[in-house]
Amino acid sequence: MAGTDERAVAAADDALYVLTAVLLTPAQFPSVLGDDYPAACAVLGLPPLADGYGLVLGQDGDGARWTVVIDDVALVAVAIASWDCGMEYELSPDEDAVVTALPGWPLAVAVAAPGVPAPHDPPAETAGRPALCPPDTGSWGPAQRRLGADEIALQWSAWREQIADADFRAPGGPAKDAPPAQGGEEGPARGGHAGVRRVLAEARAYVDSPPPLGRVRSSFAPGDARTLRADGPGWSLVARTDDIAFVLLDDEPGEVHPVGRGPELPGLLEALDKMAVRPL
Repeated sequence: MAGTDERAVAAADDALYVLTAVLLTPAQFPSVLGDDYPAACAVLGLPPLADGYGLVLGQDGDGARWTVVIDDVALVAVAIASWDCGMEYELSPDEDAVVTALPGWPLAVAVAAPGVPAPHDPPAETAGRPALCPPDTGSWGPAQRRLGADEIALQWSAWREQIADADFRAPGGPAKDAPPAQGGEEGPARGGHAGVRRVLAEARAYVDSPPPLGRVRSSFAPGDARTLRADGPGWSLVARTDDIAFVLLDDEPGEVHPVGRGPELPGLLEALDKMAVRPL
């Protein structure tokens, strides 16, 4: 998260006080916006360019929320990395890099610029289009399910330590509200939960028929492993290539289903990792 000092970037005819920035690329996009990269782009009305975008979220001098879309992905990546390390970085892209300025914010931002009115959507006559707003995550649904998968990926060790190998000896054991995660499937070929079987079958199908870009993503994990993330209609899967997987379903609010290695999961994860998009 950027600080709230007076960093500014030109946006339309006004200055934008930068609050934060995120990447919108095939390998790294706010998953709350969609199951894949084209779906996330569609929320903002952007074409899914191969190189992606950087999204700069801030307020103008009147306090109005704006999202400035730029095509200098590397600049935004450097800014995010610097802020994550607690370093100052002035995010000031060239005007030539600005693709468009969209009213509103597509994501929730918990801070505000100092010295300007409280965050609010710009007037419709100024914006020229409806303002963006964050997806509703107040109740369980696709957005909340994807956020849950994000949290498991970020806190893998905390989730994994709640699952003992013995939990997988009773296939189809009931998942419980998370956290904690309990129960689970012994492996993809051992029967058990029908929803989990469907997810694993659809994930296998991705290997032969590649889904929209970004449905399967691979990112860093300790050692020689990778963290895999796959999404589909009504489901999310998070896994480590050297370990187990977790499945979340739209139709089972708040429940997390662990999937044991079994005889088939390792091969499935390896195949998904080979086809997944990766951060540059």
